[in-house]
Amino acid sequence: MARHPSLKGSTKIIKKRNVLKRYERIDVMIKEDKWKEGDKALGIPKTKVVQ
Repeated sequence: MARHPSLKGSTKIIKKRNVLKRYERIDVMIKEDKWKEGDKALGIPKTKVVQ
């Protein structure tokens, strides 16, 4: 099956993600001083997507 010509460039399609990955959420929480070294990574709260 062929790919449509409008989809060939990987830089053409940029989709906004609604959910951050766990390591991205931890990075956001570190910047907001809500994460301490040694905290568990499971069950962390959702954070807003920063663009």
